[in-house]
Amino acid sequence: MNKIGIIGVGNLGRSLAEGLVNYGKLLAGDIALFRRSTSKLEQMKTKGFRISSSLEELVHESEMIFIAVLPQQVNEVLDLIKPFLSSDKLIISLVTGLKISDIRSRLDGHDLIARAMPNTAIAIGESMTCLSFNDTSATRSEEIKSLFNHLGKSIVIKEDQMTSATALCACGTAFFLRAIRAAMQGGTEIDFHSEEALLMAAQTAKGAAMLLLENGTHPEEEIDKVTSPKGCTIAGLNNMEHSGFSSAFIKGITTSAEMAKELY
Repeated sequence: MNKIGIIGVGNLGRSLAEGLVNYGKLLAGDIALFRRSTSKLEQMKTKGFRISSSLEELVHESEMIFIAVLPQQVNEVLDLIKPFLSSDKLIISLVTGLKISDIRSRLDGHDLIARAMPNTAIAIGESMTCLSFNDTSATRSEEIKSLFNHLGKSIVIKEDQMTSATALCACGTAFFLRAIRAAMQGGTEIDFHSEEALLMAAQTAKGAAMLLLENGTHPEEEIDKVTSPKGCTIAGLNNMEHSGFSSAFIKGITTSAEMAKELY
């Protein structure tokens, strides 16, 4: 495996680094990290990650470079790494809204560029990661897909679908967590202590998702298996729908997708 550098070690960059070690079969020493506030990397240093003192150092020591900074920071980062890039350095951008063509232009024609949109579950090997390539990076697509498949599941999509993927998969983590929180609150209201209700809600949500992934079924097919005429399940579902559950969830996703278009 090539040596890896990660620029930007916020929640996503840190999750990527930890996932690569815990599930991607890499050693922490194979991964270099950079962020301006090096004091915030002390914990990562104790875990064995290499802390680069400069972007020049990170670029020189890394063959695969992940850019995981905020959209408003990325142009400055690209300008700073540009003088140190050679044509064989693979750039993988995790930045929302930033097109491969934008990166290529900013890097004066550097062409080995891919995009990845994982989510923070990458830290525990359960990310849904969407990938896009240009013609040059497509030659490395199997290597990149293999890396991310160790960290969950990956899918290759058209680049113009990336902002939509951000809403569904990255923002979607928060949406599903909010649904689990609501289930926990409902459980507390009907009978259980909050910690009991959270365990029950989270495991139930995990099981429901695994039914779809393992069986390859449609959600309504699995719903039909647990609903019966005049039963409590269909009564609860209908009440949720009368209150706008599905429409609110859909609107949340579409609103996030619209916002994602404006971030860069």
